[in-house]
Amino acid sequence: MPEVQRGLALGAVTLLVVLGVVGAGTGLTTPQVVVAAGTGLAVLALAGLAAARQPTPGWTAADQVTVVRAELVAVVAGLVLGGPLLGGPSIDGAARGWLVGLATLVLVLDGVDGAVARRTGASTAFGARFDMETDALLILLLSVAVARELGGWVLLIGAARYLLVAATLWWPWLAAPTPTRWWAKAVAVAQGVTLTVVATRLVPTPVATAAVLVALALLVESFWWQVRWLRRHGERLDTAPHPAGVHLLDALAVLVVWAALALPETARHLTASGFVRLPAEVLVLAAAALVVPARLRRLWSVTAGVLLVAVVLVKALNLGFTAVLDRPFDLLSDSYYVAPGIGVLRVSLGTTRTLVALVLAVLGTVVVCALAVWALGRLGRLTRRHPRPSLVGLVTLAVLWTGAAATGLELAPRVGLASHSSSELALDQVEHLRADLADREVFARQIAQDPLAGTPDDSLLRGLRGKDVLVVFVESYGRVALEDEELAPEVRTTLDDGTARLRRVGYDARSAYLTSPTFGAASWLAHSTLQTGLWVDSQQRYNQLLLDRRMTLTQAFGRAGWRTVFDVPAVTSPWPQGADFYGFDQLYDARNVGYRGPTLGYASMPDQYTLDAFRRRELSPADRAPVMAEIDLVSSHHPWTPLPSLVAWDEIGDGSVFEERSAGPSAEEAFQDPDEVRRLYRDSIVYSWSALISFLAEHPDPDLVVLALGDHQPHSYVTGPSPGHDVPVTLIAQDPDVLARTADWGWSPGLRPPAGAVVWRMDEVRDRLLRSFD
Repeated sequence: MPEVQRGLALGAVTLLVVLGVVGAGTGLTTPQVVVAAGTGLAVLALAGLAAARQPTPGWTAADQVTVVRAELVAVVAGLVLGGPLLGGPSIDGAARGWLVGLATLVLVLDGVDGAVARRTGASTAFGARFDMETDALLILLLSVAVARELGGWVLLIGAARYLLVAATLWWPWLAAPTPTRWWAKAVAVAQGVTLTVVATRLVPTPVATAAVLVALALLVESFWWQVRWLRRHGERLDTAPHPAGVHLLDALAVLVVWAALALPETARHLTASGFVRLPAEVLVLAAAALVVPARLRRLWSVTAGVLLVAVVLVKALNLGFTAVLDRPFDLLSDSYYVAPGIGVLRVSLGTTRTLVALVLAVLGTVVVCALAVWALGRLGRLTRRHPRPSLVGLVTLAVLWTGAAATGLELAPRVGLASHSSSELALDQVEHLRADLADREVFARQIAQDPLAGTPDDSLLRGLRGKDVLVVFVESYGRVALEDEELAPEVRTTLDDGTARLRRVGYDARSAYLTSPTFGAASWLAHSTLQTGLWVDSQQRYNQLLLDRRMTLTQAFGRAGWRTVFDVPAVTSPWPQGADFYGFDQLYDARNVGYRGPTLGYASMPDQYTLDAFRRRELSPADRAPVMAEIDLVSSHHPWTPLPSLVAWDEIGDGSVFEERSAGPSAEEAFQDPDEVRRLYRDSIVYSWSALISFLAEHPDPDLVVLALGDHQPHSYVTGPSPGHDVPVTLIAQDPDVLARTADWGWSPGLRPPAGAVVWRMDEVRDRLLRSFD
């Protein structure tokens, strides 16, 4: 077979030459050379063996072109797989140029080998297969390269061919030839061209994402047509699956059911060892599959599959809620968090990537549903095909489960081998639902019982008459900012220096801690708790509260003669509940304060602008009523980047100055490094407090009283596990009588509460204020 030998030699020479040229241009690392050489030699060996098994052994001229293409793809493999995946350098600069250039050359030569085959009349099944596998390998490698920029979902394009090949183990008819279609060829070319163009990084990310999504959609349509055609014509083939495929599918079905029921409930157990347990529910499902009547088998598999999916989804939601909000998922009312969660995703990932994530989440849910129904159906068929071994296995596992439960056996730390967590989860959700329904009546009584609501207007807040009162929420300002050894030093320094600076202009301060009803997010629960004196620790309670009547702190000040204001820069759309429930006279939000600067992560404007705009509109006018305002400082809201720096107050203007006075990595870059995230959080707290301290020092006012506090602790990836719900609170004033009225509160001097400071629940604040200043 001299043609084969010449082809092998041509391939080897091509590989050596291309490696030499690319290495001279990019300085290939040892892993990259090893991967490229290994891939190239493996391709030559497999192609040589396949050629030898042809009815007429030998390689055509077109095959010679294909072997050159294959060796070029091998070098692409070295660049992609031998780089960051194996600890090598990123594919940037010259390396990316060579990657794109080689991929382009492979695509161009794809048309050459086809033209040579047609002109010489030497088209063979081997040549067509060799050409197709070379294309598939290139697309897989390009999808790996592009996935680093756009996300792992891009790998679906590269994996499609190999998933189809794997499926032929169980459905041999998928391996049959299909009619030649120009559309299928066009779609295949579109994948390579699209991924190559995107790999240049010259296309903006939104456009690149859209292009790859379109390419993926075209690929799905093409494969779907192929599978449908083969399904219709597969009857003429031997459709008996390969025995190995049957066993693999059976094992996969058992593994799917097992993994779903063994899924841990907490993030710290979400490791391989966390799945090392025997769920009692697996035994129950397998036993049911053995005894269910034939006429009910389909209904059983669908019903059990739906329940299995529900268990997986609730477990996954529990993992997320525990990590972010430090509490389990509430089936009754937590659907409210979908919209805010999408908003946070959009800030962190951008609109395009958020849309892609949502689409993939929906598709993933559909796939999980289908997989669960299929797995349970297959489990049922497996137990019925082998009833005696299944029964023996069930009895053995039941004995093992009972023994493990009795002895508390653990094969992984703090993970018992005997598990019934899915049943406990279902019972917990039922119990939680019952408790939620009962809590509605309890909370309704608490709303109605307000002994301070009947206080005469002229008796309300007499100790603060003539004062401007600001309730300032500092977003995510939690106890961790003052006590974590890595975060606290700079925050403490800022507060201690601020205490001294404010004393020089006449202010004094007292500080303590409040226990917030929420953690990590849902700041509106903290706001409503402080305003109403009720413990609003769930979305259900918040929704119920808004539909009822309860005197808020804002309403109390309004009744006593203050002009009431909410300054909430996070609000970007109409918010009728603000006036209807809280009772403010004026709302300032992102739309009506004249801001013309940049949006900074979640924050629609920097805290310094929020404070300055409020001063100009509400505190500067001479002939006015005293003002009571709730002001939200949101520069310290997740994702804490980019962050502005302080500017001179007379330079703020319309905020456009912050275009050049803001810096920081993108949220996507920052969240790849946990230490960077914590540093950004610390810096945001330092910035928010620096802005507030500077605001008070630059505009000292003997008739100003400020209550500054956090709304909740930051997410657990900042705080660590079990950090508690405490947030600092500080009262700032110049009038000694104001602080004297709070002497019995026991708060500590200064802006920074010590570790042993007084701790109140946040729902105590309203009544303490009203009573102390009555």
